[in-house]
Amino acid sequence: MTLTLRPTRATEQPGLRTEALNGPATSHPTPHEVYVGKPTVQAPSHRPAYGFALAATRISLGWIFLWAFIDKLFGLGHETPSSGAWINGGSPTAGFLGHATKGPFASIYQNIAGQAWADWLFMAGLAGIGAALILGVAMRFAAAAGATLMVLMWTAVLPPDNNLFMDDHIIYALVLVVLALAGADKTLGLGRMWERLPLVRRYGLLK
Repeated sequence: MTLTLRPTRATEQPGLRTEALNGPATSHPTPHEVYVGKPTVQAPSHRPAYGFALAATRISLGWIFLWAFIDKLFGLGHETPSSGAWINGGSPTAGFLGHATKGPFASIYQNIAGQAWADWLFMAGLAGIGAALILGVAMRFAAAAGATLMVLMWTAVLPPDNNLFMDDHIIYALVLVVLALAGADKTLGLGRMWERLPLVRRYGLLK
């Protein structure tokens, strides 16, 4: 009597591109059996272009925050005249909160415009968020703080001039959240080094 051995096949796994263990894959596998192979699709997070696009977005958005801090601090004449510079006694919040606010929360913002604590908090936020985004550190904290600041500024100008409710402040807030979730600090940033610090490993919010 002759004993014939047949090739062993593995159970099908959904979504897995397969090839034969002992030869080329058949074009019409049985309904319950396929040859096991390796996935050939590269995950988006591992593509170099994906990482560089996130990094460029992160750095660009960080520069927006940092530039606002620098201009208000020194009064470079772009948006803030030299006489209104913070180092010359000007208030970073008096102009916008005091004169540009509108809507249901306008009176609240007008009452805090120009106050020392508001100036310090606003400027610290701009500097901290901008530096964190550019360096690629503390992305969770920077995203949370930046999104909060953007939403607060959105509530200061309700309703927006060109839309019923949506404006660039909400878009910036959403982009910050996406950058934090996507790990945008890993490319052209210090994110990997930052996450290895003992304090950061202990307190996850600092990542």
